Amino acid sequence: MAFKCDICGKGPRAGNRIIRHGLEKKKGGIGLHTTGITARRFLPNLQSVHVREGGTVLTKRVCTGCLKAGKIVKA
Repeated sequence: MAFKCDICGKGPRAGNRIIRHGLEKKKGGIGLHTTGITARRFLPNLQSVHVREGGTVLTKRVCTGCLKAGKIVKA
């Protein structure tokens, strides 16, 4: 089962975790230096919800954006 919203298709996004060391220039240092970059994933906030669809009740994984927007009808 893919980690995706069943309504809008929102899925994981790729990004970086950036480690910086040093003292900022405005605090009297020589500036921040990047000392490490690690790949990471930003996961959507998915909730398992009972949805009424075509007269039947199904369990779907829906992102909170779709829940707030009212794109589904809860059972």
